[in-house]
Amino acid sequence: MTTLLTPQAPAPEQFTDPAAAVARLEELYVQATDFLCDSFADAMENGAPAARFRAYYPEIRIKTSTYAQVDSRLSFGHVSEPGVHATTVTRPDLFRSYLTQQIALLIKNHGQPVTIAASDTPIPVHFAVANNPDLVVPHQGAADFTLRDVFDVPDLTTTNDDIVNGVHDHEDAVGPLSLFTAQRVDYSLARLAHYTATDAGHFQNHVLFTNYQFYVSEFENYAREQLADPASGYTSFVSTGNAEITDPKAPIEQPLKLPQMPTYHLKRKDGSGITLVNIGVGPSNAKTATDHIAVLRPHAWLMVGHCAGLRNTQALGDFVLAHAYLREDKVLDDDLPVWVPIPPLAEVQVALEHAVADVTKLEGYELKRIMRTGTVASVDNRNWELRDQSGPVQRLSQSRAIALDMESATIAANGYRFRVPYGTLLCVSDKPLHGELKLPGMASSFYTTQVSRHLAIGIKAMEHLRGMPLERLHSRKLRSFDETAFL
Repeated sequence: MTTLLTPQAPAPEQFTDPAAAVARLEELYVQATDFLCDSFADAMENGAPAARFRAYYPEIRIKTSTYAQVDSRLSFGHVSEPGVHATTVTRPDLFRSYLTQQIALLIKNHGQPVTIAASDTPIPVHFAVANNPDLVVPHQGAADFTLRDVFDVPDLTTTNDDIVNGVHDHEDAVGPLSLFTAQRVDYSLARLAHYTATDAGHFQNHVLFTNYQFYVSEFENYAREQLADPASGYTSFVSTGNAEITDPKAPIEQPLKLPQMPTYHLKRKDGSGITLVNIGVGPSNAKTATDHIAVLRPHAWLMVGHCAGLRNTQALGDFVLAHAYLREDKVLDDDLPVWVPIPPLAEVQVALEHAVADVTKLEGYELKRIMRTGTVASVDNRNWELRDQSGPVQRLSQSRAIALDMESATIAANGYRFRVPYGTLLCVSDKPLHGELKLPGMASSFYTTQVSRHLAIGIKAMEHLRGMPLERLHSRKLRSFDETAFL
């Protein structure tokens, strides 16, 4: 029988101090990953070892015998019913502020300590070495031994969204504390680095999604203006490839090849800055981006992209504030059935409307000249207008849709699914049903005049949401019957 070697972790310990609890999580995680990294490096240098190496994710656990006596308006920070609840944790250094906040609420609302210990979930070696630039896990067959015989590897049979989707089976009567297990988080952190070419640590709590690269230069211009203002609160700007500047006049080295989803971060010290992600075109990209960014637990994400205006009364450059979504994108149907309503979130809607008024200097009835609120349809066919018009147009009319794009419903639906506050403000860039197609000359004029204003509205909305207490922003509309305590 192969010898199993594991690090000697500290015994389980109860904590009433959230900062001390997180410090223990970090201690356990560093001990486990250092053990795996050292063992892996030795195996790669000296050949197949005679033992198997295993280390475990740290775990947070709480046991309660009574229901929490909390403000009924609070949608998070307490478990749904008495019993044992637990979650595994990865990268506690990255999630330090989040974990401290969530553990503090748990202790306060239940009057019980949390127990911190090593879990029984192994850390895959791929994730353990991911933050060590000197180590790379070789492809299958590149080493002189079979990797999975010596180390644990990612297990996709247990890396899923069962908790998020509400189909999780409580094993051993232990309920989940968090929407994501440690291995699910590690999986997304690795995917984020691949798709965006920036480290997860740069992501901010407020995320703007767009479907055009035109917005990037405007975002960089805004970032440089903010860095030049000592009172802005912004500390640095990070471009794709982790190129970071603090001097507003500093050049930014551009990567030779852009990743699939170029991402840019205007940072604040507390992480409350703004991240812009160019997801490109299509619902698949929108789902991929939000699937992975969700594990970072952002406070809000907004879509600021372009759309087809469906009404003759709309003009190019008008804005559309989505308050409902016609979901014909199909990419989330298996996770979130189309019969599930995606409600508008009042706090986000108000922030967006106020931002439009602030930037355009229009208000009240006059604001209706350039902005409509209504249903946005999202489809999976970019050239939908080339098909027989009778079917699609009839459905769009029956749904009262005023705009059509390929991403907004996906982003909103995944926000609903992942309990991330969401919203959509689109800009009409063509009107295919009325003969105003997106042609080069028309597009150039449109982009010159509208991109800057549109992005400014999205940024102002995010800055408004940043000043809102979390307990108000994270609506109870996003929480299920049997909800996890952590946001």
